Amino acid sequence: MTREAYFSQTRICFLDDYENVASYVKQYQAEEADRIIALSDDVVKKSFIFNLRWDMERTYEAVTFPGDIDWLHQPGDDSEWVFAFNRMRFWICLGQAYVLTADERYAQSFADQLCHWVINVKRSDPACAKAWRSIEAGLRMEYWTKAMQYFKDSPSITEEVIDLFIQSVDEHAQFLYSVWDSYHLMSNWGVLENHGLFLASLALPENETTKAYTNEALRRLALEIQIQVYDDGVQWEQSPMYHNEVAHDYLDVVLMAKRLYLQADPIIAEKTHQMCLAAMAWQKPDGTEPCMGDSDRIDQRDILSKGAYLFNDGTLKAHGYTHLDFDCIWDLGYEASKDYDRLPSLKDDTRLFVLSESGNAVVKDSDFYLRFHCGTLGAGHGHSDKLHIDLYANGEDVLVDAGRYTYVPKAERYEFKDSTAHNTTTVDKKNFTICKDSWECSKLSFPLAFRAVEKGRYSALQGSHQGYLDVGVLPKRTIVVLSNSLILLCDAFYASAGHTYESYLHFNDSGSLSLGESGAVFKSAKNEVQIKTLSAHGVVQYVKGTRLSRHYNELKDNKTLVSEVSSEGFASLFTLIALNAGKALLQKVPVYSNFKKTQFPVDWIEAVSISHSSEAYTVVFAHQEWATPTDTFKANGCTGFGSLVVFNTTESEHGIGTRLFC
Repeated sequence: MTREAYFSQTRICFLDDYENVASYVKQYQAEEADRIIALSDDVVKKSFIFNLRWDMERTYEAVTFPGDIDWLHQPGDDSEWVFAFNRMRFWICLGQAYVLTADERYAQSFADQLCHWVINVKRSDPACAKAWRSIEAGLRMEYWTKAMQYFKDSPSITEEVIDLFIQSVDEHAQFLYSVWDSYHLMSNWGVLENHGLFLASLALPENETTKAYTNEALRRLALEIQIQVYDDGVQWEQSPMYHNEVAHDYLDVVLMAKRLYLQADPIIAEKTHQMCLAAMAWQKPDGTEPCMGDSDRIDQRDILSKGAYLFNDGTLKAHGYTHLDFDCIWDLGYEASKDYDRLPSLKDDTRLFVLSESGNAVVKDSDFYLRFHCGTLGAGHGHSDKLHIDLYANGEDVLVDAGRYTYVPKAERYEFKDSTAHNTTTVDKKNFTICKDSWECSKLSFPLAFRAVEKGRYSALQGSHQGYLDVGVLPKRTIVVLSNSLILLCDAFYASAGHTYESYLHFNDSGSLSLGESGAVFKSAKNEVQIKTLSAHGVVQYVKGTRLSRHYNELKDNKTLVSEVSSEGFASLFTLIALNAGKALLQKVPVYSNFKKTQFPVDWIEAVSISHSSEAYTVVFAHQEWATPTDTFKANGCTGFGSLVVFNTTESEHGIGTRLFC
């Protein structure tokens, strides 16, 4: 088939106006355009590195082939290099470089590499199994079909190239059509595969078979999004990076369905919009996704910008880009950029975002951000991170998730998946979720009692889990956000025997962490954070050398504050995190029964007083039912009722306070 004949009938229609898109990119995205051209120059030289925004397994050293490309080459112990290589995301870069420069080298390299791969990497050859995993086949169909659209005017795309392209796309479609089962229904693999089948069906000449592929892909995608995406919009695998990969695919489907007037189940658009809103909820002030589960530190605003355009949602735009970014303009086209610019940016005053089904809550206020997690593991991509918190303030991370680093089943994989790599608690230094290998677990920990509430100026988050029932311990964490500079944690451990309990706080590696007689201090160029701890059972603290991985294959040395409490039976640990401005004080205060005129034991109710700069509070935590027969408590001159009550003593609030939990 000739190039002209092929492009007259393909239904792939992402890009609409090549010249204006190129002008737009040169005006608004010149730096990124230069980077893509430089990367494409390397691809022409057969030198490959995976460092694009959404490259799922990033690399830092290029691999160059002096002769023919070996598509099955593996430079180290990680098969992910072979997988990433055989997705060919870099061919889209060649296409973009071609549109920007009209340099025929890019088109010729695409044609040569495409033909070489099709001729040499056969699905029937067992030696090619890594290149022909079904997920790679699905991803290839996105990258191949999108890449080809850039070369519609290139003489390098000969009849032979088109024939080999169609032949291989057809083989991919047949393969993807054949591999769907219960695993693919639940896994992001199924979405990536059927997104690929969908685009392959549109790239092939239209006939009854390709129509069947389109309809079947849409049917599967509708089922997958219903079972995989919670009602709060979170993809169940509990990894923002894979959530966004899935959202990206569904955004493509929504776009193509609209442009081609395809009969897609409305649930796809509805759930895709929810996924964008969930991503908006957990997005940090710098536009990045949290490094939760198997996720990297990635600027996700392209997802929100594309969602804002497709769903005409100004709130999403307020969390996206002012103008369409480099990635979006190529997929949406020049006309979409004008529509996007006309869309108003609608900022709201929401401070507490609760994603209740997935067990995630985020408190955001200007440049302040705190995320709490108490949800299901999320299968293979989930980490042992129940009761974990992230903290961001004043333009940087303060408390961080350690990341993922690798998928290879070795010590580093478990180091980053384990409980100790997260800002949570452990019992007797044992993990509450135990990895069996890179993907399976031999022990799980069901989440319990997740709740989040906002009243007035305060937010409270709480949760527990069953991870230590085998040793007779139930942990519970309560977080009170008193202001943008004061966060109070209460970790309670319900037990009937002796144990040691540990709390871990992983700080940003850009600052210094020190421990003195008055507590721990984290100092960076943007923040000075005091960490005060106390317990009725005494606290032992030390700074531990740990590691941080913001991207796959990246390691940084880091420091972690560990606080330990030992007790025969019940124990609690209070941790005050005070951001900047003024000396912080944290003190225990006794709690009395107004009815019985006696002091409550610490395993019933505890209270602390806090002062920091111009702020002063008394906070009362109940660890069990205490009000019998009819009682109120008194702490630090404050009278109240409930299981979590905050008194602002700066304002002489000694009345009933603010009851956050009953």
